[in-house]
Amino acid sequence: MPLLNIFAIALALAMDAFAVSVAAGMSLQIVTFRQTFRLAWHFGLFQAVMPILGWSAGYMLRSLIERYDHWVAFGLLAVVGVHMIKEALNPDVENKSRKDPTRGLMLIILSVAVSLDALAVGLSLAVLHITIWIPAAIIGLVALLATVLGLRLSKLLLRFPHFGVYAEVIGGVGLILIGLNILREHGVFAL
Repeated sequence: MPLLNIFAIALALAMDAFAVSVAAGMSLQIVTFRQTFRLAWHFGLFQAVMPILGWSAGYMLRSLIERYDHWVAFGLLAVVGVHMIKEALNPDVENKSRKDPTRGLMLIILSVAVSLDALAVGLSLAVLHITIWIPAAIIGLVALLATVLGLRLSKLLLRFPHFGVYAEVIGGVGLILIGLNILREHGVFAL
């Protein structure tokens, strides 16, 4: 497979990581180096490992995973998005007690959600008899860079007062919309 095609696939896969990192950055409002490193590392790692897992699973499991991967991604993103909206709309909860999307279970859920498509790509590469190691490394690196870029962009968006006030609601709605877009890309809404 030509290197240009691998980069195109990696860029397409990184779009979910980019969008989720913008939403996460907006919900955090202040993003530290440590948070950037954690989110970028996990998104990049999961995006690199999932194609390897998919490639390893091979053609046998492809039909099972393809049927449901988009629903799993949607479900994970929707749960996190609804949680973010709920926290934003609850006036009794102080900002300090809000969950950090770059830590704990939420970080793992987001990492899995943005990398499920990479699992399917790994399965596809196995069917095409393409060695996985270089594509997986490129996919992981591009996802890492897209995550850093998304977090930095979120800082710029927060400079506008209306973004700062509604950042968590916007981030939660954004995650739900990303999940819906994944469903749309898989033809769920086609007539």
